Amino acid sequence: MKKLKNIILILLIIFFLKNLYSKDYSLIIQSTTSTRDSGFYKFILPKYKVIDDIKIKVVASGTGHAILNAKKCDADILLAHDTIAEKLFVKEGFGLYRKELMYNDFILVGPSDFMDFFLNTRNINDVLVKIYKEEFVFISRGDNSGTHKKEIELWKNLNFKINSKEKKWYLETGSGMGASLNIAVNKNGFILTDRATWISFNNKRDHVIFAEGDRILYNYYGIIPINPKKCPKSNIKASEKLINWLLSNDGQKLINSFKKNGEQLFFSNVRKN
Repeated sequence: MKKLKNIILILLIIFFLKNLYSKDYSLIIQSTTSTRDSGFYKFILPKYKVIDDIKIKVVASGTGHAILNAKKCDADILLAHDTIAEKLFVKEGFGLYRKELMYNDFILVGPSDFMDFFLNTRNINDVLVKIYKEEFVFISRGDNSGTHKKEIELWKNLNFKINSKEKKWYLETGSGMGASLNIAVNKNGFILTDRATWISFNNKRDHVIFAEGDRILYNYYGIIPINPKKCPKSNIKASEKLINWLLSNDGQKLINSFKKNGEQLFFSNVRKN
């Protein structure tokens, strides 16, 4: 009987230590899908493992959904690309602060067969006006992600009201960037995407870039540690260690070195934090 009690006691101690270790040496990053789909985490996290062997879990979804998950305390770090929503997240007390991590840009892609119709224009407004007037197939993520919000902003700037129930040419997927790109390619449609996902996308077929380079298309990624006052179980010490490394000269150089097919996917932050 005494031996059984000792075994139970040992098992309880092991269970306690395991939970303690898991809490102190694990991180959850709620993230936008573009950083995952581009292969950014597969590139950067092994580099950090040399610095800290902490276990890191990435949960990728649209920015809107990632923010909701973080508000439910299912996160230690939020990495997203919707500056307004991110700043509100911090203002409401869910995040301690927001730091500019990196940027790239949005581009509008579509079937190359339509290239002559657009007379080689690269201006996003001109392209969207023609798509709207000619009712060319347009694929929207429709998932409240950072990319979806940027798309809605672009239509709004043109005073165009877009409703998938009224516009048969406008289709919402409710899916991530990679899945939505596949649908756009299969339906011979246009779509707004971040450049990193597009570079990494392997099913381009005859799709090409129609609009790029406008300042309004810049795509900034912010990184936020979750506030332990709102979420007591958040691992703030480990979160800030990772964030500070990503923002350091070494981290920023690594971000700039991340390339696919010879093209740089993200650029170190250019705005002051």
